[in-house]
Amino acid sequence: MDFVIGDMHFCLCAVAGWLDIIMIVALCAMLMAGFPVAFSLAGTALIFAVLGLTFGVFDVSFVRPFPQRVFGAVTNTTLIAVPMFVLMGVILEKSKIAEELLDEMAKLFGSLRGGLGISVTIVGALLAASTGIVGATVVTMGLLSLPTMLRRGYDPAFACGSIATAGTLGQIIPPSIVLILLGDVISNAFQRAQLEQGNMSPETVSVGHLFAGALIPGLMLVGLYLLWQIFVAITQPQKAPAIPAAELGSRREVWKAAMKTLPPPLLLIIAVLGSILAGVATPTEAASVGAIGALLIAGSRLRHNPDAKLTGRPAIIAGAGAIFGLVVLTSTFDLRLGRASVSALEMAGIVAAFALFAAAMWSVVVALARLHHVKVLSPIADQTTRVTTMVFTILIGAALFSLVFRGLGGDDTVRVALDAAPGGIVGAVLTVMLVMFLLGFFLDFIEITLVVVPLVGPPLLAMGLDPVWLGVMMAINLQTSFLTPPFGFALFYLRGVAPPEISTGQIYRGAVPFIFIQVLALGLLALFPGLATWLPGVLYQ
Repeated sequence: MDFVIGDMHFCLCAVAGWLDIIMIVALCAMLMAGFPVAFSLAGTALIFAVLGLTFGVFDVSFVRPFPQRVFGAVTNTTLIAVPMFVLMGVILEKSKIAEELLDEMAKLFGSLRGGLGISVTIVGALLAASTGIVGATVVTMGLLSLPTMLRRGYDPAFACGSIATAGTLGQIIPPSIVLILLGDVISNAFQRAQLEQGNMSPETVSVGHLFAGALIPGLMLVGLYLLWQIFVAITQPQKAPAIPAAELGSRREVWKAAMKTLPPPLLLIIAVLGSILAGVATPTEAASVGAIGALLIAGSRLRHNPDAKLTGRPAIIAGAGAIFGLVVLTSTFDLRLGRASVSALEMAGIVAAFALFAAAMWSVVVALARLHHVKVLSPIADQTTRVTTMVFTILIGAALFSLVFRGLGGDDTVRVALDAAPGGIVGAVLTVMLVMFLLGFFLDFIEITLVVVPLVGPPLLAMGLDPVWLGVMMAINLQTSFLTPPFGFALFYLRGVAPPEISTGQIYRGAVPFIFIQVLALGLLALFPGLATWLPGVLYQ
């Protein structure tokens, strides 16, 4: 009897030593079973916290910081940029501005062989810089561009590959949501790695650093996509025929229409991204300006409602001018109130700032009224709320999961596993990239960023890796995963909106050349880290 009890005790002790690994397996099982991600994270954490307490291998003090983690997540000024950028992208999508961009780009490049594919890639890059959401971009372009490309005689596989790939650019081209979340997580991991190494004055990495680091690799990817499409158009013209010039109208009319459609979104993207990279505004401040700018653009594009007593489009344009005037005033004068002495010129600037602010707010009210009139405002608010709620609920669940995992010794397990990887630092990086790539088949980037990166980030950064380079590598790696058959999310999104005559095999076949381009980009970034680290060094050092 004592022998049996001794065996049972030995087995329980053995199981207790593996609770952190079993916890990861249990989480994967719950996700594969279809349970919501946020509640799977929190539920798994609570179950294994109880098990750890039962076996005596978990200290409850590990979960005491959880309320502070939740409070810190919802008050994190960096993460406030997430709902603002989501709102910006949803406004551009729901107000048909994305549709207009695709139409005008198709007219500009349609007379060239492969022109429709080129226009899809360019618009995908523009939408990536405004939405940052893979699903929304792929669905939008799939609905708008795929029927046109098929009707014009494009090879179905080539058309599907171009659309799915362009839709994933939201992962890497700033300002994207994945870079905001990655920037926050990488920053925390970098500080933690330095503190564990005894550095009590750790260096910091901001979201702006990651935006700057991702800009050149993102543009490099766009260039590689365009080169491949041009190569296919030249060598296999039957796959990407040109649209007869007679059907597009005169070049003067095409350029005239393009000059009405393209400048506002382009100026908005340049203003938002440029203000972040130049250090004029934080990502949160730039995101709020982007959301207001998208709202004004959408309001000015909608047809005037003759029954509503509104100032109309002139008021919106005046409001945009007022915002520009506010930027000029704040960069020219000291507009702070409550100072002991204020010069007459500064007081004039303060009064002008109040007037411009009132004009800007009036234009926002007019734009909101226009969106409400055409029944667009409610869908915009609904989708923005859903995406934002999903992100922060997952973030809270991931915080509890990471605390319990750490309490069960998971940090040490991950560190030992990476140290034991063959090939040293290179082997550890390849191992993490492979794991994240495979997880990308089953999890969205939000879950991977908030769950996996906090676990593997500190050990990798403790090995001396550059945090910006590592973050950009992870972003491109996830982008590749979302494009790879048979489980790539972007392919599933496209399959959902593709016409019935398009087979799943054609979608997979079309994605394969672009996957090789993604792998090539990862290889170039691994061989030349300066592609990611040069621009942040120039801007912030």
